Amino acid sequence: KQMLSVLLATAGAVMSLRNFENSFNNNHQRLGLALYGAIWVQALIGFFRPHRGKKERSFWYMVHWMLGTLISLVGIINIYTGLNAYHKRTQRSSGLWTLLFTAEVSFIAIYYLIQDKREYIQKQAVILGNLEPITQDQENVQRQNQKDMLPQQPCGKHNALKNLFD
Repeated sequence: KQMLSVLLATAGAVMSLRNFENSFNNNHQRLGLALYGAIWVQALIGFFRPHRGKKERSFWYMVHWMLGTLISLVGIINIYTGLNAYHKRTQRSSGLWTLLFTAEVSFIAIYYLIQDKREYIQKQAVILGNLEPITQDQENVQRQNQKDMLPQQPCGKHNALKNLFD
């Protein structure tokens, strides 16, 4: 999957260089060029991943994760700078595109933030349509059942930080 992303970014860069004026005199073009380089650095770092259990693995993971996060954030910023450059060049409104992109990014951010809590939310006792009050005895039984079902080892997170110290 990741190599396909790098290849698609390369195809986009080639198409941009062939079809558009690329004097690199605006922030959008300069950020895009920096992002393209960072994407290739990220891919190369991925190929030189230390094996699990080696002491370099934690450092490698932190650099790889931070660079990937930075690429994502700067990529989002670059889309806004591109919309702004489009508006300046054509005098056409980019408000609708800005609104749609902001909605998309907001949806993805909210989804990312709640993905780790999804299991917890699903396990809660309150189910819509079944809002009967729980008695003290039922609550004690639920607590005991939860204690019995606790794993012997702590559970890992389900997001990108899961393998930080693997």
